[in-house]
Amino acid sequence: MENSKAVKGGEFMVKETEAGDVFIPEEFDEEQKMIAQTCQDFLDTEVMPILDRIDNQEEGLMQQLLHKSGELGLLGISLPEEYNGFGQSFVTSMLTSEILGAGYSYAVAYSCHTGIGSLPILYYGNEEQKQKYLPRLATGELLGAYCLTEPGAGSDANSGKTKAVLSDDGKHYILNGQKMWITNAGFADLFTVFAKIDNDRVLSAFIVERDFPGISFNPEEKKMGIKGSSTRQIFFNDCSVPVENLLGERGEGFRIALNILHMGRIKLGGNVLGAAKCTINQSVGYANERKQFGTLIANFGAIKYKLAEQVIKIFVTESAVYRASRNIDEAVERNLEECTKEKAMIDAFGQLAIEAAILKVFGSEMLDYIVDEAVQIHGGMGYSAEMQVDRGYRDSRINRIFEGTNEINRLLVVDTLLKRGMKREYDLFGEAKNVAENLSSLSSPEPPHPQDYYGKKRTTIKNFKNIALMIIHYASEKFQRKLLFEQEILNNISDIIMNLYIAESTALRVQKLENVKGEEAIKIYRDILDVFVYDAAGIIRKAGMDAVNSFAGEEEKDLMLNGINVYSTVEGLNIKEARRRIADKLIEDNTYTF
Repeated sequence: MENSKAVKGGEFMVKETEAGDVFIPEEFDEEQKMIAQTCQDFLDTEVMPILDRIDNQEEGLMQQLLHKSGELGLLGISLPEEYNGFGQSFVTSMLTSEILGAGYSYAVAYSCHTGIGSLPILYYGNEEQKQKYLPRLATGELLGAYCLTEPGAGSDANSGKTKAVLSDDGKHYILNGQKMWITNAGFADLFTVFAKIDNDRVLSAFIVERDFPGISFNPEEKKMGIKGSSTRQIFFNDCSVPVENLLGERGEGFRIALNILHMGRIKLGGNVLGAAKCTINQSVGYANERKQFGTLIANFGAIKYKLAEQVIKIFVTESAVYRASRNIDEAVERNLEECTKEKAMIDAFGQLAIEAAILKVFGSEMLDYIVDEAVQIHGGMGYSAEMQVDRGYRDSRINRIFEGTNEINRLLVVDTLLKRGMKREYDLFGEAKNVAENLSSLSSPEPPHPQDYYGKKRTTIKNFKNIALMIIHYASEKFQRKLLFEQEILNNISDIIMNLYIAESTALRVQKLENVKGEEAIKIYRDILDVFVYDAAGIIRKAGMDAVNSFAGEEEKDLMLNGINVYSTVEGLNIKEARRRIADKLIEDNTYTF
């Protein structure tokens, strides 16, 4: 029976979602809270006290931490029970990623092992490969890594030059090539390696053990941040890989790589949440201790602004992360009757590719804002390596490059949406045409019609969607297939889509919370929603105008600009007082409790 709540990726652009149909973090059950507490305890006792030793890459230290993680079951959260795992939902694995995401370089090693280091074998391995490797990956007896990037093949992964040739006796593939930026390379026992067999145009994937002959490693890379994470180049010189270690089918490697990247992108949305919450606690803790001009700096409006913005950015990102995570679980449930759990998971990641890219971009840029303002709140001390915010600032920067650059992911949001519209997975272009046809009847902005609070928010967010749909219609008409080459315009559309998705996710979360707790108890969350939607309107308005002014002919330009003017108009808001209320709660609690 089809799960009626299961949504198609990107469908939020043309379909309204009910608050009752989204998952919110306030709904975690006792088992999920217990797993989260186990993760937090592990960080507090095993990781945080030795961050300097980790950053110095003390010999064997990261392996010890990962082995201890395995003993606690933290490496097997996403793996089925028959392979020593816990078989938890995607929501639960995302919660684990969030908590452990606060662990600086340890978080990178953990995420690599449990994600791209293990899951290719789970999703694409045959039963013999799964039985041989997964139980030991789940316990930490084996540690995993993933070898895709090459010196000449970064974002364009399929241009990789690493080759595999079948040996004369037909028993081995002989690998030759070079991989770079390989996380966990210094100690991993097992590598998923991508290479082209003979003269194939597309990649294949191989499971390569560290002690196979013909593998060598460069010294550790010196990096700006995540200094405790092992990163090395790997060389394959006539490396002999048994034919039974081909992962999936010949030529399936590029698809494996893409689908694993979808998973990595959405997981990164959880990782950055943990890091952001850790950082905001450092921000408010310092603001509540540091005095200037005879008073705590937490009392200054300029500091309250920064603290409130940190809260807002975390809360809205979290709202979208767990909405999308539950959508993954629902997509898996919907597909289970037709295929295996592993195939259902891969299909779900592919289905939610648009949301995954949104979370990757928005989340990584959210964390960069928070660590930057944390340094600013700490003033001169923030620039000192004595303070944790120094490490957080440097470690954050990689997230806009990890899992496909933000530039690639911005384009992916729009490109994937357009392709699904062309395939008629939903009526994207029909809705876009309707918006365009109604532009001529739009009057100047008026105060919103009397509606309840959430009705007004739904109308506002629908208007944001109308701006994106309008631009999609006219840009597609003008450029046809050449729209792909108009990256600046695609970026404008992507920024509109990202902000409206985050706004909608937050509105649904706050409404669901109010349905449970009542209006009085959630007033502060309405403040968060109000400020974000107010700010998003400005971002969307500018992105829309930038796009229109970049391509529209005189005939439709005035129509479109008027449409943007009408659709981006929101109610006035005392933005200062709303932010101060948010900051005051953070300051009073002296920790993030939203």
